[in-house]
Amino acid sequence: GHTQGICGLKWNEEGTTLASGGNDNVVCLWDAAMSRRSSRNSPTSMGSTVSPQFMLTDHTAAVKALAWCPLKRGLLASGGGEGDGTIKFWKANTGSLQNSINTGSQVCSLLWSKHQKEICSSHGGSENQLSLWQYPTMAKIQDFKGHQARVLNMEQSPESGCVVSTSADETLQLWDM
Repeated sequence: GHTQGICGLKWNEEGTTLASGGNDNVVCLWDAAMSRRSSRNSPTSMGSTVSPQFMLTDHTAAVKALAWCPLKRGLLASGGGEGDGTIKFWKANTGSLQNSINTGSQVCSLLWSKHQKEICSSHGGSENQLSLWQYPTMAKIQDFKGHQARVLNMEQSPESGCVVSTSADETLQLWDM
C-alpha cells in the first residue's frame, strides 16, 4: 500500500486493524482478517498480496505518529511530520477524516491518556515540546518543555499520569501530567 518507507505502526486494541504510516504521507488501515484469509489461500505467504482497507491521504508530510483511542473504539489519531504539523482524527470503519488540528510543528508521536479525555503529542522543531490537548475540543491544556532535540517517543505509566519521553538529545524525561 505504501510507495516509500513505513515509519509508524499501531494495532488497534482488538487486534483487528493495523495502521501504518509512511514517508509517502499516507496512513494505511489494514484488515487483519483479510491478511489471514490471503495467507491461508496461498501456497506460500511469499505469493500473497493484501491491499489496505483504506488509504488516508490527507497528510502533507511523513506520518510516524499513530495512536488508537482507548475510550472511543475505531478512532485513530495520526500526526504529520515537518511541513505538515497536523494531528488528524480518523473514523477507521469508514476511513473518514473527523477532525484536523494544526500544531505548528512536526508531530513525532501521539499518546492517548488512559484515564482522561486527553491526547499528548510530541514535537520537533524550535520547541521540542510535549503538548497536552483536551479531546474532542483540542484545546491545548499545557506544553511541557525541556528536551533539546526532537521528542521521538512517549509512554504513560499504567497506573498514573506520569509520562516518560525520549528524545534525539539522548535523554529520558519524566513528566507529571
